[in-house]
Amino acid sequence: MTQDKLFTVDSNIVLKSTCLEDCLSIFNIIDKQRGYLGQWLPFVGATQDLSDTELAVRDMIENRGSNLTCSIFFQNSFVGLVGLKDCDFINKKTEIGYWLSEEQQHKGIVTKSCRALINYAFNELDMYRIQLQAAPGNTKSQAVARRLGFIQEGRLRAAELHERGFVDLIIFSLLRPEWEKQHEKFE
Repeated sequence: MTQDKLFTVDSNIVLKSTCLEDCLSIFNIIDKQRGYLGQWLPFVGATQDLSDTELAVRDMIENRGSNLTCSIFFQNSFVGLVGLKDCDFINKKTEIGYWLSEEQQHKGIVTKSCRALINYAFNELDMYRIQLQAAPGNTKSQAVARRLGFIQEGRLRAAELHERGFVDLIIFSLLRPEWEKQHEKFE
């Protein structure tokens, strides 16, 4: 998983491994949408200037053995990130996460981008389980999970530290046989 990846999701959406050239675009969206993104993303408050984003992207690049973070481009413009993290190749499990610019909501971008990475995780990385976590109030993220066929498993109490304090997370999972069954309907 250490090589750069490129996924053509559809005629409007392309995912590519996040690189240093993406830092300014990432920072600009975070900086302009602090209120919106900061509701659910704990790193927004710690991202005060471009150097914070550069440090985070360098970390993403260095950890490509167990993580894959992709920049989402919609109609050739950067609009967000999607990725697999904490890939556990022994137990064949990973976690998917994402964020998207507020202006690009309700276009299917996140759902389609996640679908591409889910296929990659199951078919290329040989994963068996993918989990997704969302705060109880983050109904948009929960809707993405359900649209993709994830099953709600439970609630992790005080699982993530935000500027406003600890936040619970709802945990969802998707198993390879569930994904395969879901997609044989479309063949």
